[in-house]
Amino acid sequence: MREVLAELLPSWRAGESVGVATVVGTWRSAPRPAGAAMFVDTDGQAVGSVSGGCVEGAVYELAQEVVADGTPVLQRYGVSDDDAFAVGLTCGGILDVFVEPVNAQTYPELGDIAADVEAGRPVAVATLVAHEQDPSAVGRHLVLRGSADGRTQTGSLGDAQLDAVVAEEAEGMLDAGLTELRRYGPHGERMGEGVQVFVQSHAPAPRLIVFGAVDFSAALARVGSFLGYHVTVCDARPVFATKARMPAADEVVVDWPHRYLAAEAAAGRVDGRTVVAVLTHDPKFDVPVLEVALRLPHVGYVGAMGSRRTHEDRLRRLREAGLTEAELARLSSPVGLDIGARTPEETAVSIAAEIIGLRQGGSGQRLGAVSGPIHHG
Repeated sequence: MREVLAELLPSWRAGESVGVATVVGTWRSAPRPAGAAMFVDTDGQAVGSVSGGCVEGAVYELAQEVVADGTPVLQRYGVSDDDAFAVGLTCGGILDVFVEPVNAQTYPELGDIAADVEAGRPVAVATLVAHEQDPSAVGRHLVLRGSADGRTQTGSLGDAQLDAVVAEEAEGMLDAGLTELRRYGPHGERMGEGVQVFVQSHAPAPRLIVFGAVDFSAALARVGSFLGYHVTVCDARPVFATKARMPAADEVVVDWPHRYLAAEAAAGRVDGRTVVAVLTHDPKFDVPVLEVALRLPHVGYVGAMGSRRTHEDRLRRLREAGLTEAELARLSSPVGLDIGARTPEETAVSIAAEIIGLRQGGSGQRLGAVSGPIHHG
């Protein structure tokens, strides 16, 4: 829902009821990920997308029906020989879409959720999308917020035990930035059936920390920003670490890389989604910062630029510093995928492709040369 919140809020504040459709489950080559949303306002205008155009017409009609009768609906859209072109989902995927009426009465927490998202405060929203024993509970929301002082929660899914189990799992999902559909028994039994809860995490943007204020860093900052990362470029040399040279970076820091990264980790600003890219290829900078990065318990990706000779020399220095083979195995070096990149921009694409592939479980091969689903996860 995050992508349509800004457009949705005026209707919510005006006391109007709109139909909000959210992708809660995907299989095979589904065109949009879980969490993608669209809504239909009182004027019949559609905002957002759940399928990139494939089933928007069917969802549009369903959203209007849901607003008219006030009953949420969980609808599956797939492909068979008979309905592929009737529904339009010709990509071969399957979507589960939850459509709910949203107004100040059905969703009183929405204003505070929007404020959290706008301020960059982590918040997870659990929505009950199916309940075999109690269909009247469908559409209830549980909101979990994380902070340094511990978690807080508002709302309820209608059962205290279910709330407790979902809140515990949502806390971990929020830390990892995960959005998923979870199944439980009617009272939160983890191996149970009959209840489906969609947990959507609204975490601050993941971080891309680039060490070395070089031309490759400027290009990677542009690509990282485009992909939705909060980009920091850090270099100990003030003459190079300037906003003028790194215009796409959200922040440019003048500090020794290892000292900056250690301080950020100690402050809790490095997590499992954080990407660390060391582009200095200078031992006095990159070895100390890699020593810190590879020993962090939670970091999403650590990559370092350099030739194969530089890579071997770097590994030798890191071993001398006491790093284990398990820690060294976390290092992506030389950084990026083999796409024949030469320019800083092409190299940035190569690095970004490796990061995406590792995060999503892709093979890095040409799609035409592999079989199976195009979209992972």
